[in-house]
Amino acid sequence: MSKQIELNRDLGRISSDTMADVVESRLRDYFKKKFFKPGDSLPKELELAEALGVSRNVVREALSRLRMLGMIESRKKRGMILASPDILGVFERVLDPLIITEETLQDLFELRLVLEMGLADILFINLNDKHLHELESIVNNEAKVSEQGFRIKNEIAFHGKLYEIAGNDTLKRFQNMLLPIFEYVLKLEKELVSGKVSHHDLVDLLKSGDKHQFRQGMYEHLKPHFDKLEQMKK
Repeated sequence: MSKQIELNRDLGRISSDTMADVVESRLRDYFKKKFFKPGDSLPKELELAEALGVSRNVVREALSRLRMLGMIESRKKRGMILASPDILGVFERVLDPLIITEETLQDLFELRLVLEMGLADILFINLNDKHLHELESIVNNEAKVSEQGFRIKNEIAFHGKLYEIAGNDTLKRFQNMLLPIFEYVLKLEKELVSGKVSHHDLVDLLKSGDKHQFRQGMYEHLKPHFDKLEQMKK
């Protein structure tokens, strides 16, 4: 069986008036069916177009979409290859409070709250004296400021340090992406309200408590936000 006939069979022809998103979907299925791995070479545009029964322009548009998602890339002397996609790349480019609806902003803020409630186990695995010293420095700086803007910056600095201690690059990057959302939502509040457990208390729990106590402490620290969410849902 020739290479082109096999490609025709694997992809299956589609009508010429089909939108490029269908071609994109068919290509995704083909990559999975043939067990493509990052670095594997892909068929040429002309071969794909013939196998699918569409024009090269349609195939080119579908490939362009996959390239924008980081799923494929072009290499010199090799042509197109399957890439290891940057799973957060597209999200980073569009995550701007100025172009996101308030409903989406609130959803993302809630997502951040959920993530922080789940940090305890990872924190206690990675925690060391240097981390505790850095957290204490942030807490000590908080005591010196009263202006709302600076308090928000300290709030972000403390919680950002917790994500950094977690040591998960994807989680840290995701947290950095959510920083503008976090800051934007906090600025909408007339006053930065803290729970009955402060940042200082959380540091003490990291020093002398366990992960269960810290998780409960984090809940009490974030409780004003959870209470506000509950009121909004009523």
